[in-house]
Amino acid sequence: MQIEQTALSGVLVITPLRHRDERGFFAESWNRRSLEAAGLALPEFVQDNHSLSRQAGTLRGLHYQAPPHAQGKLVRCGRGCLYDVAVDARRGSPDFGRWIGVELSEENGRQLWIPPGFLHGFVTRAPDTEIVYKCTAHYDRDSDGGVHWNSLGIDWGVTDPILSGKDRDAPAFADWTTPFTSESDA
Repeated sequence: MQIEQTALSGVLVITPLRHRDERGFFAESWNRRSLEAAGLALPEFVQDNHSLSRQAGTLRGLHYQAPPHAQGKLVRCGRGCLYDVAVDARRGSPDFGRWIGVELSEENGRQLWIPPGFLHGFVTRAPDTEIVYKCTAHYDRDSDGGVHWNSLGIDWGVTDPILSGKDRDAPAFADWTTPFTSESDA
């Protein structure tokens, strides 16, 4: 696996090796032993999620789960193409409020590791895009929250995305109080 550090501490791009032939490819999207051998000790995953967005330009985010149910996520694109975004929401972090975006696609096979304490969102760049991600905590409705997608200057590549009511009505980052700290984000 190829592992790349990003501009945000703790957020990684992980690209599994693909074994290709005339039939297609095979890849291990997750292998604890390989990642530990590379010096990474990611937490245990307890839940897998799979989401389909029918139309290009569908934006989901920016989402989080507050402590004590904060989730780390290992995100990949199973089909299509998306632009995946992580925002550091850890009060006291030198990167607080900064974001990175990475294109994840069926073709490039890249994955994004987003630790607890970060907001997460994505916009689809192709129809029938599927996102698949592993989580380090179970979903908890009372811990679920969001920040307005257009309140941090993120260049999503769309001006009029397809949104849920929840995402359209989420508070702006400047009006939101983060539940995360840089000392303890779980």
